[in-house]
Amino acid sequence: MRLLTLLVLVWLVIGAVAGWQRGYFEDSPQNCSSVATVATTVIAGPLNYAGVNPQVQCEGLPEPSQ
Repeated sequence: MRLLTLLVLVWLVIGAVAGWQRGYFEDSPQNCSSVATVATTVIAGPLNYAGVNPQVQCEGLPEPSQ
């Protein structure tokens, strides 16, 4: 179990480094697409270095009815 936890942690750290190298943690507008792209990049981990470049496009959240 410890080995699995360590592997997952290393996987996510590698993904965070890839996001940092792509400049995703700079001052940028925080909207659905940018947050989802950063999260997907971190989750993709080492796959980012194998050519995966996740980009998520989404529309804003629906507004409640009045």
